[in-house]
Amino acid sequence: MSPRFVLHSERPELWDRIDEEFAGVVPEYNLHGDISPGFWKRLFEDFREYQFVLYDEERDAVLGAGRSLPRVWDGTPEGLGSGLDDSIDAAFSARDQGLAPNALVALGVEVSPAHQGGGHSRALLTQLTDLARAHGFDDLIVPLRPIWKHRYPLAPIEEYAHWKREDGEPFDPWIRTQVRLGGRITTAMERSSRISGTIAEWESWTGMAFPADGDHIFPEGLSTLRVDRAADRAVYWEPAVWVTFDLRSAEPSPPAPPRD
Repeated sequence: MSPRFVLHSERPELWDRIDEEFAGVVPEYNLHGDISPGFWKRLFEDFREYQFVLYDEERDAVLGAGRSLPRVWDGTPEGLGSGLDDSIDAAFSARDQGLAPNALVALGVEVSPAHQGGGHSRALLTQLTDLARAHGFDDLIVPLRPIWKHRYPLAPIEEYAHWKREDGEPFDPWIRTQVRLGGRITTAMERSSRISGTIAEWESWTGMAFPADGDHIFPEGLSTLRVDRAADRAVYWEPAVWVTFDLRSAEPSPPAPPRD
């Protein structure tokens, strides 16, 4: 039996396994963003039909997970707002105002560490485009976290987003995967998602000390961390590359196999 996609509304109990089985997929600090504390609860209450897992029933294994939410977008780079945090606010604001969304925003495409390397990320991304199309949306918006950007934390994200290999394809593997699937690099934002905390919290999240004020490079950081010891505060803005998929003229995606 092949792995299949299961909506949160169908098997909500599968999501209870995510924290443990997906530990380490993203750096610890990424779990402490400044977005509203009630965001995740409301996400799974108001937008259950946009959250799914890739589930292998035969092995009883959750291979991957996709999180998303709908929003209104005018199709312009400027209309995306200042970043991921702003896009989340826009989605909930549109729902509260009764506005009809026309785009789907990907919040996360994650593969369990035990099942990485099998092509599951492509399957999850294809499922997102199919889900957006099934709901009649015009676009899929992916504010992605470039997986090699931490190697070049001082490079401006606007430049990094357009780095190329010798063969002309995108330098970053995750950007490259999405472009190959039909995505277009629409914009890049230095301040997409804000993560702030005390000095002690950041030292715990990163496993390093911050004995002085200023901008610090830290493990897995895509840019620098601004430390203010007098205020006992450290602030990091995660950058993002925004890839968009125009679904209006595209043919429905063929089923994406879980393996290469």
